[in-house]
Amino acid sequence: MNSKASYLYSPTSILPAAGFTILYLVLSFLLIGFKTDQLGLIIFFNVFYFLSSGTRKFIIAFSIFIVYWIIFDYMKAIPNYKINQVHIQDLYSAEKSLFGIHINGDVITPNEYWKTNHNAVLDVLTGIFYLCWIPVPLAFAAYLFFKNKILFLQFSLTFVLINFIGFVIYYLYPAAPPWYMQQYGVDFLPGTPGNTAGLSRFDAYFHVSIFKNLYAKSSNVFAAMPSLHSSYPLLVLYYGVKNKAGWVNIVFAMVMVGIWFAAVYTSHHYILDVLAGIVCAVLGLVLFNKVLMQSKRFVNFLNKYLEKISV
Repeated sequence: MNSKASYLYSPTSILPAAGFTILYLVLSFLLIGFKTDQLGLIIFFNVFYFLSSGTRKFIIAFSIFIVYWIIFDYMKAIPNYKINQVHIQDLYSAEKSLFGIHINGDVITPNEYWKTNHNAVLDVLTGIFYLCWIPVPLAFAAYLFFKNKILFLQFSLTFVLINFIGFVIYYLYPAAPPWYMQQYGVDFLPGTPGNTAGLSRFDAYFHVSIFKNLYAKSSNVFAAMPSLHSSYPLLVLYYGVKNKAGWVNIVFAMVMVGIWFAAVYTSHHYILDVLAGIVCAVLGLVLFNKVLMQSKRFVNFLNKYLEKISV
C-alpha cells in the first residue's frame, strides 16, 4: 500500500468516519426514525471521504452544510408547536393591516390577491426561482471552495449562523404560513403535513411532483417566520459582491428578488416573513463580521480549518 492509500485508509482516518456514520444513524433512528435519505447522506459522505485526498478535503469543507441539514432534520423530534403557541390569526391580521390590498370595499392580503390573480407565466417563473433557494447557495459555495477558500469558510459559517438565528425564532415564535390560514382557518391542527400551496401550479404545468415531494419532507409547517428562503439569496449576493463576481451578481440579485416575490405569490410566506428573513441575514452578517471575526479564538479556528481543506 502506497503512502497516499495508507493515509486514506489508516485507522486515524477510518475511525472518525465510522464514528460519524454510526452516531448519525443511531441518533436518527432514535429521534426521528430511519429514512432512506439518511442512508443516502452516509453513502455520499463516505464515498467522498475515502475516494481521494481531494474529495476528502471537499467533504470536510462541506460538512458545515451537512451539520446544518442534520440539525434541520432533527427539528422533527421536537416540533416548535410543542414549545410555544402557534401564531395564526395575529400574524394574518398584522399582514393585512400593514400590506393589505383594498378591493371592492374589502381588505385582503397580498397572498390572497395572488391566489385569485395568478397566471401561468408567473406560476412557472416563481417555481423556477423557488427551486434556486438551496442549489444556488450550494453551487456558489462549491465555486468559492475552488476559487477562494477563505471566503468559502466565511460564507458557509455565516450561512449556518443565519439558520441558527432562524431556528431560534421558529421555537420562540411558531407561525403558520398563509396557505394554512387559507386552508384551515384559525384552528390549530398539530401535525399538519407540508403543503405545496401555489407551487402546485408549477408541478401541474410540467406534470411533475418536484414540490410535492419536497414539501412532503418538511420538518415543520409552523416555521414560516422568518422566511429563510429569503435569507439565503441575500447572503449569496453579499458574498458575490465581496468576491467581485461581476455580472453574475446581477443574476444573484434577480434570483433574490424573484425568491422574495415567489414566497408571497405562492402563499408560502407573508411579506412580514420575508422581511424577517432579510433581517436574519443582515443580523447574521453583522454578528459574523463584527463579533466572531473580531475573536482571536474564532480566527484561529478558521485558520486551522483552512489548513484541513486546502489542497
